[in-house]
Amino acid sequence: MFPIRDHNPSGMQPFVTQLLIAANVLIFLSYQLTLEEWQIYEIFAHWGLIPARIAYGEGYHTLFTHMFLHAGWMHIIGNMLFLWIFGDNLEERMGRLRFLAFYLAGGLAAAALQLIVDWGSMAPMVGASGAVAGVMGGYLLLFPRARVDVFLFFIIFFRIQPLPTWAVLGFWFGLQIFSGLSTPTEAASTAYWAHVGGFVAGLVLTLPLLRRLGGRSYWSQTHGAPPHPEARYALAQSRIPKVPRR
Repeated sequence: MFPIRDHNPSGMQPFVTQLLIAANVLIFLSYQLTLEEWQIYEIFAHWGLIPARIAYGEGYHTLFTHMFLHAGWMHIIGNMLFLWIFGDNLEERMGRLRFLAFYLAGGLAAAALQLIVDWGSMAPMVGASGAVAGVMGGYLLLFPRARVDVFLFFIIFFRIQPLPTWAVLGFWFGLQIFSGLSTPTEAASTAYWAHVGGFVAGLVLTLPLLRRLGGRSYWSQTHGAPPHPEARYALAQSRIPKVPRR
């Protein structure tokens, strides 16, 4: 189950979202295509977020720099896809500079929670997923009933299925909590608690915007859906024929 697009078109060019995606991709390509694996790890060791290093009062710059490093192709593709899907609408609502500050604050909150639960770890944390999780949390608060197209794949069955945001992001958030609780931090290859911290921060940091928009009256007017006509797509259907029940 993988989100591929939403039905919530933006009324403006999302320059900050595009700039963030471009920065992440260019930085990733600069070392992924030119350096050996051990050299990449040295970059992660210097610019990635290492909790033990922060505990010793060093490397505070990595609270920001870790957000622009990625460990592999699927890592960056997934993060940038989620940022592209959910970032443009928040940028439109918040304004460009506020959205940039919001994005970075979400990444800092994500790092803070991961530091708390993994204090003393020597493993470098890299990736924009904490900041992107903040974007997802803010999107959920403003557009809980916006439709998101999800690619469903199971062995030979696949289709694109539109689902409400609350179902897609609610499932994702629940999965992060479950994975964080069930996986020992020293054995986890994914910073689940960073995702949780970023998502919760996104919800909290979007509350002032929701209040400016009218709070409950905004929700009652839009019913949690986008306040404009939704985008229409030709949905790809499963190739497996439907068998009607007799």
